[in-house]
Amino acid sequence: MIEKILLADSGIGNTKAMMEVLLELPLIQRAAVTALHVVPSQTSSEDMTRKWEEGGRLLAKTVNDLKLDPTKVNAVLREGEPKDVVLTVANEIDAGLIVIGSRGLQGLRAILDNSVSQYVFQLSSRPMLLVKDDLYKIRPIRRILVALDKSDSAKEGLKIAINMLRDNKGELILVHSISNLKARPFDEVEPDPSADPILKAAAAEAGRYKIPYKLIAPEGKAGQRICQLAEEKNVDLLILGSPDRRPSIAKGLPDLDRLLGGSLSDYVRIYTPCPVLLTRISA
Repeated sequence: MIEKILLADSGIGNTKAMMEVLLELPLIQRAAVTALHVVPSQTSSEDMTRKWEEGGRLLAKTVNDLKLDPTKVNAVLREGEPKDVVLTVANEIDAGLIVIGSRGLQGLRAILDNSVSQYVFQLSSRPMLLVKDDLYKIRPIRRILVALDKSDSAKEGLKIAINMLRDNKGELILVHSISNLKARPFDEVEPDPSADPILKAAAAEAGRYKIPYKLIAPEGKAGQRICQLAEEKNVDLLILGSPDRRPSIAKGLPDLDRLLGGSLSDYVRIYTPCPVLLTRISA
């Protein structure tokens, strides 16, 4: 259950449109929403006053446009470094989901360009919904692709997808990518997705709620195949388990391999043609 949502509203991009779509879902309608806008420090008091006033108007418009329940919304205007403030406020409100824009920058470029979403993705252990800025049209959530494996975070992703669709007509596309380094013999039959134990268990769970589903067990590099399927199946939302694998001692430091795009989560968030919800299970 998603009880608290942090909407990081920069005033540009697709995050507000994404939130409008989410609010069509009964699962999200029950959640409390904190709309956050961060004003970076300015060189003069006049500039700071102007930016502060602009931020206040932006937040007021966001709350009004989304028609949020006044008893379940909190508008927060803060000064500081956006990436740090998003993390701080997410912790303060104990957010069950962070909705944030993403430019889809890759690796070292994301670091050098001071990407807020990349920083939050790296250092937060909370579920995140990454929405690329103006690179695709936000559509009502009717078709969800869930990338599955044995992890608890993937199981959490399936649970969220089912809760999104159980009261909403739609379809689940359940994917368990299989790495196959050897070329398949020409006469060998392709594996049956319904025999895959991970997909079989997910299908049984979806069937309990009478949600239509498709099972796919593609071979090849997981990130590439997942992104290809998201495009081929014209999915509205991709959900991927993203375990926090960093040791406790490194929680305050970015993991360079993941920052440079070495993880499946990072590959998918950059290349997928739709919004991506990364689910995580805190230790």
